[in-house]
Amino acid sequence: MAKTLDQPSLYDTDYVAWLAEQVAHLRAGRLGALDVENVALELESLMKSERRQLRNRLEVLILHLLKWDHQPSQRSNRWRASVAEQRTRIRRLLQDSPSLKPSLAEDAREVYPDAIERAAIEMRLAEAALPQTLPYTVEQIFERALPAEELPQPRPARKKPR
Repeated sequence: MAKTLDQPSLYDTDYVAWLAEQVAHLRAGRLGALDVENVALELESLMKSERRQLRNRLEVLILHLLKWDHQPSQRSNRWRASVAEQRTRIRRLLQDSPSLKPSLAEDAREVYPDAIERAAIEMRLAEAALPQTLPYTVEQIFERALPAEELPQPRPARKKPR
């Protein structure tokens, strides 16, 4: 129920109890008993959360592709694993929320400045040393192989002094 002058809303005092109450109202068909404004706010928040998760994962994915391309001597299986993990998690997110897929190219372009900022910091480069526009298509972001054969050769182990 909505907040009254005398009493704070359950939404404000016990969120989980409020959720349970709203679910019970919905399942019983008591639509008039719903706290409509707060239910709408929560649904909007869920939509934003899904989009934020997609963008965060895209940023990390692009960051590791940039590092792969611009620091070949530092390539690692850790970067390959991160790329694989982000791709998998994004695919799962898109399976659950296919309406996010049409905005992938736009989302990738929007997170790109943050990806180059992080990449520049991690690689100790000026941001200007990296492409200023997204150098990958959506297909490349998701399908490009990062073969183990492109990893640098391991350095010989150092001998410990006696």
